[in-house]
Amino acid sequence: MDRFETKSFALMPGQRVEAEVVSHQPWGVLVQITGHEDDGLSASIDMIELFSSHTSSHEELLALFPPVGSRVEAVVQQVNRWHPPVSVRLSIRATDLAALTWACDFCGERTTLSPGGDALVLDARSNNGPGSCSMVVHRQCLAQRIRPESSGERARALKIGERDWGSPLA
Repeated sequence: MDRFETKSFALMPGQRVEAEVVSHQPWGVLVQITGHEDDGLSASIDMIELFSSHTSSHEELLALFPPVGSRVEAVVQQVNRWHPPVSVRLSIRATDLAALTWACDFCGERTTLSPGGDALVLDARSNNGPGSCSMVVHRQCLAQRIRPESSGERARALKIGERDWGSPLA
């Protein structure tokens, strides 16, 4: 089976990346993520979503668009792997770069995806064919939903991403 989304599994919400601005669109910018130029994915930054509530005019919003050809530091907000091409939504908002938060798909409360945060990203795939989806969850929300008999899996859910079972991965 040919899985179009395989190369994109290296990208996940909360991950910092560098991207080059390829073009301006009415809603934002299209970008190419450094290191993923040949992965067949589409990446963008929705400037209207990120900044329109903080600007007083359309001209002020347009002034925030990074120039075509410039490189920006960004954080992955979402990765859509339902169908080709894989679509990646990035944020360049300073607060998201410092600590990206997202609603937990179990409880609805905000969880922190950035390193040191309390979020996990779950990827759901099927053997029946390509395509997948990602869910963002609190570690505790996942652990609480694992059967009590699976105590090892509960413990692992609480420790994923930690080195030496105690210090977060850098």
